[in-house]
Amino acid sequence: MLALSRKVNESIMLGNDIEVTVLEIKGDQVKIGIKAPKNVSIFRKEIYVQIEEENKKAAEQTADRETIEKTLDTLLKK
Repeated sequence: MLALSRKVNESIMLGNDIEVTVLEIKGDQVKIGIKAPKNVSIFRKEIYVQIEEENKKAAEQTADRETIEKTLDTLLKK
């Protein structure tokens, strides 16, 4: 892990097109701003972990044959 020190209004660059700027420091909280292309997803880590867990659960779920057949029938009738 790279650890950097920055003051308010100072930035770091991630690659060529992602800029992270320190906006404010209050006590033990740091407010940051992130400029990135619209195709780059940005999440707080705890939200990212929840999304990953939900994706794993969804991938592990299996449907029974009857449910699959009904779904296919419905789709084919459209």
